[in-house]
Amino acid sequence: MNRELTATLATLIVLAGPAAGQVIRHETKTINVEIPVRVFKGADFVDGLKLEDFEVYDSGRLQKLDAVYLVRKAAIERREETRTFVPRTARHFTLLFEVSEYDPRLDEALDYFVKSVLIPGDSLVVITPMRTYRMRAENSLQADRERILQRLVELIRRDVLIGNSEYRGLLEDLKRVARVLSAATSAGTPATTASGDPSFAGASFEEQLENYGALLQRLETLRAVDSQKFLDFAGYLKTLDGQKDVFLFYQREFVPKVDPKVLTRLMMVYNDRVDILFSLMNFFDFSRRDSTFDTDFIKKAYSDSSTAVHFLFLSTPAETVPGVVMEERTEDIFEPFREMSRATGGFTGTSSNFGAIMRSAVSALENYYLLYYTPADYRADGAFRNIEVRIKGGGYRLTHRAGYIAD
Repeated sequence: MNRELTATLATLIVLAGPAAGQVIRHETKTINVEIPVRVFKGADFVDGLKLEDFEVYDSGRLQKLDAVYLVRKAAIERREETRTFVPRTARHFTLLFEVSEYDPRLDEALDYFVKSVLIPGDSLVVITPMRTYRMRAENSLQADRERILQRLVELIRRDVLIGNSEYRGLLEDLKRVARVLSAATSAGTPATTASGDPSFAGASFEEQLENYGALLQRLETLRAVDSQKFLDFAGYLKTLDGQKDVFLFYQREFVPKVDPKVLTRLMMVYNDRVDILFSLMNFFDFSRRDSTFDTDFIKKAYSDSSTAVHFLFLSTPAETVPGVVMEERTEDIFEPFREMSRATGGFTGTSSNFGAIMRSAVSALENYYLLYYTPADYRADGAFRNIEVRIKGGGYRLTHRAGYIAD
């Protein structure tokens, strides 16, 4: 445990394992469903709605709405009830970094979050490629914001640097092999690899192909997203009372590839070598892959936990590498994360400026309505029940979770 950060935050816990080590099931005979709802007219939050303005459908059936509360940050500003509820408005934030390298542009997003978003009573979980940290903002937060920010930046930068060192090393190896293969083919001597790079001196063309394929496979293994960890964390969040927001930071990814024109020429040169043709065809197929991320199951789990997932995607230009095509490889991750955001009523933003999209995400989450109803035909059958919220008269944009699991 870091003593400096502990003293600064008053209560910092460095978890030995993931923050979500278990899935806790709750057993409820009669349930009240709570729905955080954000209503916009254009880009502006609409704060003048009353109970009679909302319609809630549970699995397609119109429900009787029992209460509506207008919440700003953690304070209930207005209430309208036919039954009395005790809304939990404590705020639980998670900053989850699915990044391969620390981008200095993250500093602005963290600066805004620590200095302008956190208030006393908020809890914060920070998940890096190395460790999980948890803190609660105490009353001393105001005086300590600058120190908290500096220490968080240090921790995240260090963990990203150490945690993804193997990934970055593989990318560099792939660039070197791709350059060797492209240069040899361009020189018209694909059977040799006369490269100035001592890492590959003396290797035959077949060995280079084998090495390149092995590096691609290792990279895929490192890039795989563990669906179970995401499910476990959703289960952990479900046990928390209050409003839960996950900011998922993700970077645009590129993989060094041999230029397809070079691969085509190699296939022509080695059209009588089945082993080489097979390897080359696999390189083409590498660009077409299916996601192993169970999107539907995971987005239902986060919707059930009443957690809003905000997907913040940092777009960066591709690196220029002579003789190598830097192929973007984000489609298998980008779409599942965006679907998680949509299903949970979260924010999705793409920009080269993390500070700007963090501001946009926060402005979309700090004001909301809490709606309560008791499902008229509830059965604890384990099925996912869809929720739809409408505003009478239309013309509004609404965000809310897609539903819940009837357990």
